[in-house]
Amino acid sequence: MKRQDLRRVWPRAGRIAAVLVLAGATAVAGVVTQTREVSAEPISSFYTPLDRIPQEPGAIIKTAPMTLFVTPPTEQGWPGRAQHVMYTSRQQDGSAVAVSGTFIEPTGPWRGAGPRPTVVIGPGTSGQADRCAMSMAFSTGVAVSTAPLGLSANQELPSSTVWSGLGARVLVTDYIGLGTPGIHTYANRFDSGHAILDGVRAANNLGGVGPETPVVLWGYSQGGGATAAAAEMAPTYAPELNLKGTWAGGPVADLSAILEKIDGALIGGAIGFAVNGMLARYPELQRAVDQVTSPSGRAMLETLSDSCIADVITHHPFLKTETLTKDGRPLSAHLAELPEAAPVLAELRIGNSTPAAPVLITSGLNDDTVPYGQARRLAEDWCGKGATVTFRTNDLPPILPGTTIPNHFGPEIIDGFGPDNAFTYLLDRLADKPVAGCSID
Repeated sequence: MKRQDLRRVWPRAGRIAAVLVLAGATAVAGVVTQTREVSAEPISSFYTPLDRIPQEPGAIIKTAPMTLFVTPPTEQGWPGRAQHVMYTSRQQDGSAVAVSGTFIEPTGPWRGAGPRPTVVIGPGTSGQADRCAMSMAFSTGVAVSTAPLGLSANQELPSSTVWSGLGARVLVTDYIGLGTPGIHTYANRFDSGHAILDGVRAANNLGGVGPETPVVLWGYSQGGGATAAAAEMAPTYAPELNLKGTWAGGPVADLSAILEKIDGALIGGAIGFAVNGMLARYPELQRAVDQVTSPSGRAMLETLSDSCIADVITHHPFLKTETLTKDGRPLSAHLAELPEAAPVLAELRIGNSTPAAPVLITSGLNDDTVPYGQARRLAEDWCGKGATVTFRTNDLPPILPGTTIPNHFGPEIIDGFGPDNAFTYLLDRLADKPVAGCSID
């Protein structure tokens, strides 16, 4: 692909990237801080699956048209036609489950090398309540709820705009349990990897193309962990897919390291998302957690299960999990010691299998939310297994440590949309430009 072609798409996305990524992280404009009880607001009936769903992974359960009001037009007009989609995926135990998302069919030609690709995007952390599903905010850019009062932003408008503007077919998954029934199993590598890879299958089905279609995966933070999980699971779970490359930016790869790092940070309440997700898939852990958490701590975990990231920031900023336990020690410290938790955290860590396609991992040296060390370890683990990995360190200096936005989302903007970015890396993979071995910067 010619760089000037890419630059035609870039200015619009570049101008909105910083604003929307940060808006997706904070999503607080117009939100009034208030004390409230947990209240599950009904959402669109689209998110209710059929009584019986197809069992084949990636099968289309249903679709509905979606208007993209906030997507900036290109010289050719609107870059894509969107659909709300529900498709079949697999839970950790292999059972079939319905997953929702957004599918964008491009209206213009593919501007890169080779055939038109399929791009599946794993969103960053949006929350655990159904109303936090990324597709809820995709049409207008922001989903507003009134009971409780809050909003959730479409964090993936910049990335989906660029890929659609380049002419790629795009699917943005909501993950398992966001919008659809059941709890969202936040940062569960099995569930998230399945949702990504079955999202590829679903997008190919909607696009009327076969498994030989070139595929790239794009994700940052929670999304980086999801695409990393998908990359290493693809050779066994979806070997028919023609995966060309993956961006796993700031990946949530090792929950044991992240739980300690994020405790007390601006979005420290996201620990509740992780704990709730673990309890859903590992019920044997429930009794151990109940023994160390206080009644108010258990109530907070319940509150967080019905919260979006904006709720965490506005209602529970800088949450310290020492406030959730009986003895005043951090919950992360208890999880490090509980014999029931150790095998769970080990099983959920990404890096035990080998990706067959190249992966770009980026991480901020001073990331105050998703620690650098566990991202680098993922690269080293994969390199030791013979994978093709490019690891890039973002040297952005510490800015207001603990506030998440500068040092976690700053590297996302730089590595995703700045010079020598994740787009150019993946476009080179789609062009079959050679990349070999491991490079750790």
